Amino acid sequence: MTEFMISFFVSFFQNPSALGIGLAIIFGAIWLAGYWPPLFKEPRLWAVLISSAILALTAVSFIQIPLQIWAGQALGHFWSEEVLLSWILLAGIPQILLSGLVQEGAKLVPVVTCWWRSGRSIDPKLGLAIGAVAGAGFGIFEAQWAHNTIFASGWTWEAVQTGGFMALAGFWERFFAVAAHTAFSALVGYGLAKGWGWQFYLIASCLHGLLNYSAVLLQAGLFTVVRVEIYVAVVAVLVTAWALWLRWRKPAAQVWESPR
Repeated sequence: MTEFMISFFVSFFQNPSALGIGLAIIFGAIWLAGYWPPLFKEPRLWAVLISSAILALTAVSFIQIPLQIWAGQALGHFWSEEVLLSWILLAGIPQILLSGLVQEGAKLVPVVTCWWRSGRSIDPKLGLAIGAVAGAGFGIFEAQWAHNTIFASGWTWEAVQTGGFMALAGFWERFFAVAAHTAFSALVGYGLAKGWGWQFYLIASCLHGLLNYSAVLLQAGLFTVVRVEIYVAVVAVLVTAWALWLRWRKPAAQVWESPR
């Protein structure tokens, strides 16, 4: 298991390609633009973006992977493989939830650091923007890994002519995965600033798990690959719409009362 964890961590730095990295950055910039984070007024946000990527990768490699393996082994201790496969819609939930809890927790660390250094009091919209930057950081890092893997496998434009949408499915998925990562962390940053940190952390983790549950639906035969991609896009867009609504909504008007 240790070799697998290290191999997974190292894989994020293998097969670098300018096109793969460039596409990932473009995807991140597109989704992050909607939140309008003060990246140039607040230089610390660049540290948030970079540290989030490294912390999340480290957490996935050395916390999420072993926890998911142990969870699978625990289930296998009580039930046979045939039973687990027949109940895959339920049996897959623990590992899916772990992915959301670990990744959102790791991305939250730099957000909490900014909040703490600000005296544990920041404007909710700034908290949301900081969270969005943290989410985009790992989203971009994960996207470049996926893109570089696709290009390293020999992908060319000729594949689009023969395979159609399926040849672009990997890029489609990463585009919306970056949106989801950004929105999940934005919600947590907003909740933290409002004093609802752990509540929004659990909400974001569950939404993250809901997104990843598409893999279980695919394994159960309820979804095709195309349906999975549509599902991912719908979840990502809905969560992004919620986060952007919080970012741009006008504050409620205060009722003026005359002094008595």
